[in-house]
Amino acid sequence: MAMKVILHSYSLFLVFISSLLCFKASATKNGALFIFGDSTVDAGNNNYIQTSPNNRADLNPYGQNGFFPGPTGRFSDGRLLIDYIAEYAKLPLIPPFLQPSADYSHGANFASGGGGVLPETNQGLVIDLPTQLKNFKEVKKSLKEKLGEEEAEEIIEEAVYFISIGSNDYLRGYLGNPEMQQKYLPEVYIGMVIGNLTNSIQELYQMGARKFAFLSLCPLGCLPVMRALNPKAEEGACFEAASSLALAHNNALKAILTSLEYLLKGFKYCNSNFYIWLHDRITNPSKYGFKDGVNACCGSGAYRGTYSCGGKHELEFELCEKADEHVWWDSYHPSERIHEHFAKTLWNSGLEIVGPYNLEHLFFNKEKLTIADIVDVPQDTIGYI
Repeated sequence: MAMKVILHSYSLFLVFISSLLCFKASATKNGALFIFGDSTVDAGNNNYIQTSPNNRADLNPYGQNGFFPGPTGRFSDGRLLIDYIAEYAKLPLIPPFLQPSADYSHGANFASGGGGVLPETNQGLVIDLPTQLKNFKEVKKSLKEKLGEEEAEEIIEEAVYFISIGSNDYLRGYLGNPEMQQKYLPEVYIGMVIGNLTNSIQELYQMGARKFAFLSLCPLGCLPVMRALNPKAEEGACFEAASSLALAHNNALKAILTSLEYLLKGFKYCNSNFYIWLHDRITNPSKYGFKDGVNACCGSGAYRGTYSCGGKHELEFELCEKADEHVWWDSYHPSERIHEHFAKTLWNSGLEIVGPYNLEHLFFNKEKLTIADIVDVPQDTIGYI
C-alpha cells in the first residue's frame, strides 16, 4: 500500500512538472505582438492622455457593433486588424501600453491616434513614434524583471513588430501645414519621414526585434474627409495630391525594407500593398460585398466627410444603418469589416499582395513565400510583386 501511495504521489509530481512546462511553452510558443502606429491600430492609448477631440474614439457610436461592451478608444465600429491578427496567432487581445495593470507577456500596443513618424506631427497632443519606442524600452525592462533576462529576450526576438504609421505626417503635418509645404518639396519631406521611420526600425532591431510587419498607406486622397476638401468635390474625385504622397511613401518604404533585409542579419518582414487592395474596394465595392466605397457611415456633410462622428467638436452627425456595408466607418477610418478582410490578407495571402513573408509565416517561423504561393487573383489587385 505504501508503495502504491509513493507511486501515485510520484505520478502526480510528474503531471505537475509537465503542466508547468506546458504552461511555459504555451506562454511563449506563439510569440508576442508589439504594435506601433497611429489611429489605424490604436487600441485605447489616447484614452489616457490629454489630446484634442479629433484624436479620441472613447465615445459613442465608436465600438457600436457589440463585440465590445462600448467604446474602447479604437477608431472603428468594432475591432481593428491587429485584434484579428492576435486571434489568428492564438494570442489574447493586446493591451494598450497605458492601460493600468496591463499584462505585457503577449505584447503591448503603443499606438496613438494622430501620431506620426515625425515628432512635429500633432506635437503635444499624441504619442509620436520616438516616444512609442521609449515606451517599448520600459516594457522590455519590465519583462526582464518579471520573467528573467533569458525568457524576456526570447519573447523579444520571437515577437512580431507591427508598424502602421505615416498618414498623419502627410495629411496634417504636410498638406495641412502651409509652412512645411513652403519649407520642403514633397520629395524632401517624404525623405524625412522615411529616414526617421528607418531609424526607428533599426533601433527596434538593435533592441532585439527581428520580425516586422507593415501596413502601407492607403490612397489618402480617397478618404471621405479628403473628398470633401477636394476642389473637384462636385465630381466626387479623390484628392490626388494626398494619394500621390501615400504612393511615393509606400514605394520608398518598399525599397528601404529590401535594403534592410540584405544589411541586417535575421531581419524578416511582411509588407503589403494596402493602397491597391483598398482602392479596388473603394472603386468596386459590390465586387467585395460592400454597398458604399465613397461615403462614411458616421459623420456629416458631403460624403459624411466632416469629422463629427460621436459629436466631435459638439457637431451633429449622421449614422448609417449598417456599418459593414461601408468601406469607411468615419471620415478617416475604415469599418471593422475592412479591418477583418485585410487582416486575413496579411495573415495568409501569397506574393500577389503580401511579401516576402505573410504574417502566418512570421509568427510560426515558416519559409519565405515563393511564386508557387501566388493564388489566382485579378491582375489589377497584384501589388507586392
